[in-house]
Amino acid sequence: MSEDTGLDFGGNPDHTNDYDGHTDKEPNFAIHSEFPSNAEQIFMFDQATINHQPSTKVIGLTGGIGSGKTTVAKFIEEAGFPVYYSDDRAKHIVNVDEDLKQQIKNLLGQEAYNENGFYNRKYVAERVFGNQELLLELNSLIHPAVKADFENWVRSQDAEFLFKETALLFELKLNESCYKSVLVTADDNIRIKRVMDRDGKTYREIEAVMDKQMPEKDKIKRADFVIFNNDGIEELKTETEKMLLKLTALSE
Repeated sequence: MSEDTGLDFGGNPDHTNDYDGHTDKEPNFAIHSEFPSNAEQIFMFDQATINHQPSTKVIGLTGGIGSGKTTVAKFIEEAGFPVYYSDDRAKHIVNVDEDLKQQIKNLLGQEAYNENGFYNRKYVAERVFGNQELLLELNSLIHPAVKADFENWVRSQDAEFLFKETALLFELKLNESCYKSVLVTADDNIRIKRVMDRDGKTYREIEAVMDKQMPEKDKIKRADFVIFNNDGIEELKTETEKMLLKLTALSE
């Protein structure tokens, strides 16, 4: 989601595009600037859920616009590790959770859902455009539902390492509840070109979105593992495999 488009829920999840970040859309329910004082409590997943399965280790996976983090997530899945896609699950949840749907209608009006009962992201984008308070209220409804969904997903898994793909890992300090964190990044000019090719946006539009996100240098300082996606699909896969080897070695 960008500041000028609002929340980008709806549509069918698609992880099948190229290494260059074509699947890495803007955070679908991102808060770009001010956080409520209790944001960390609202969005942090329940550590008790992890403690219920002592051998389970949650790895946070993140990356900014055009980074290619979804491609990395697919490589991780292909290697046999479960991945929870926060943005895709959010898109699903806003369309199937009847209580949440009613709360969103109460906040934004009946037009928040179309005549077929699906989330009307164009209307929602127009409503929250330039209205940070309304955006925060909407996020305060959606994030807890995603949090609960994630915790249920964790309970259903029996793997030692579980990956949580999320755009706001460091912004919301979700990494503090993770065993380790992984950042996918690339040079700014490469990321911008990818998004220009993908979305047809101008350089200035994309730069404005990136300016709203946490600087890459700050994310790199916070991440336990950093995967640089500057050199193509094969190199990206190799770097992902190296990260997985290092990660699994930690528990041996």
